[in-house]
Amino acid sequence: MFIAHIPNRNSKPTILLRESYREGGKVKTRTIANLTKWPPERLAAMERLCKGEFDGWSGEDMVSGEIFGVLFALKFLADQAGITRVLGAAPESKLSLFLILARIAHGGSRLSAVRWAGQHAVGDVLGLGEFDEDDLYAALDWLAGQQERIERELYQAHVARHGKPPALVLYDVTSSYFEGESNELAEYGYNRDGKKGKLQIVIGLLTAEDGDPLAVRVFEGNTADPSTVAGQIKILKEQFGIAEVVMVGDRGMIKAKGKEALSAEGFRYITALTDAQVRTLLKQGVLQPDLFDTHLCEVEHDGKRLVVRRNDTVRVREERRRADKLKQLQEKVGERNAFVAKSSRASAEKGLAALQRWVKSHKLGKFVTLTMEERVILCAIDEVAKEEDGLLDGCYILETDVPKGLMDAATVDGRYRDLQKVERNFRTIKTTFLEIRPIFVRKAKRTKAHVFVAMLALKITRQFGAGLRKGFGTVG
Repeated sequence: MFIAHIPNRNSKPTILLRESYREGGKVKTRTIANLTKWPPERLAAMERLCKGEFDGWSGEDMVSGEIFGVLFALKFLADQAGITRVLGAAPESKLSLFLILARIAHGGSRLSAVRWAGQHAVGDVLGLGEFDEDDLYAALDWLAGQQERIERELYQAHVARHGKPPALVLYDVTSSYFEGESNELAEYGYNRDGKKGKLQIVIGLLTAEDGDPLAVRVFEGNTADPSTVAGQIKILKEQFGIAEVVMVGDRGMIKAKGKEALSAEGFRYITALTDAQVRTLLKQGVLQPDLFDTHLCEVEHDGKRLVVRRNDTVRVREERRRADKLKQLQEKVGERNAFVAKSSRASAEKGLAALQRWVKSHKLGKFVTLTMEERVILCAIDEVAKEEDGLLDGCYILETDVPKGLMDAATVDGRYRDLQKVERNFRTIKTTFLEIRPIFVRKAKRTKAHVFVAMLALKITRQFGAGLRKGFGTVG
């Protein structure tokens, strides 16, 4: 067999796969297939096959080429999200884009990302030549210096897409722990991951009403939540040029200084009161216990609106949980007393101490008292105190300075519950797709850039989710 190229006067040559044969002592040819529409690379392979270049090849040394589809698809999403455009044309921008895409598809350190890049078509898709981990660290340094500009341009794109600036922004914080001890921002603080004894950083994420990330900031690990609010006001006012907006912050996030700072800039807020603040208002008579009998109501206090919300599902769940804990405690007390009764060498005092620790860790100490009489542990339950402890089950109180004419009580409650969108973003960043941990950097600037990379990667995953919802009505 051979490949024949048949010239045509006014069109492309016809390419035919032919073979020779003998008939009546004469050599003739016949056409097996028309290959004119084949791509050039496939034609070249067929010509080599016909020439016998693959004779004797067993296929054992066959290797896979670079993977193309992963980076191609992710870059397409990055283009849609506007990230490729705002990164610009600087040499570091392509490496920064690679870091963002690799955070989604690979995760891990810069060194492992270099190894991963060797298996993917980074040259064809991103136009990158060879690079090493030092180049990626240099890209992190560049990205840290460009963060405010990139956030500002992405915000402008958000405004252009929606036709107006956001009337409401959501803000929340989380923490991320370290295994090492050398990061410049790492400090001991309140750890939301339940990792006691670990150094950590604090991450604040500012989003639009729909959960679209607008800006992210990284703070030292011992930074208190309310002290991060001032920085967000600066972003809204100076970086984005927003003149009027409502900031929604979680329970205890927006305190007196934050409220004053927001008011000074003409901004308004929605936040939730802590249990301690609610109980103080109850003692002062500002709130009445019967308010919690309704699903939704509001009162005014010191020029602010207090929106009282009750969730019956949560209330029932908390009641059952408390009852289950009391049942477990009584079983443990009975088991311990039986053990002490059977063994004269058993220490009743140690058993009492262990059970008291259990009561404290399960937050039953307000209405449960454990005592001992003649080596028998007694459990006393104060029913009045128990009822008072469960008074706020399923209830929360929102405070806002937004006028009723702009938002009624139900809307205020709905906007506060929108904070779950920020929490969902945090879950994506810290687990699932992006896995921001472990953090393999030490310098403060690179730590902030690493978190910024995760935020930009989050925007791409949200773009992907939006495409799935549009095409299939679901993301799962």
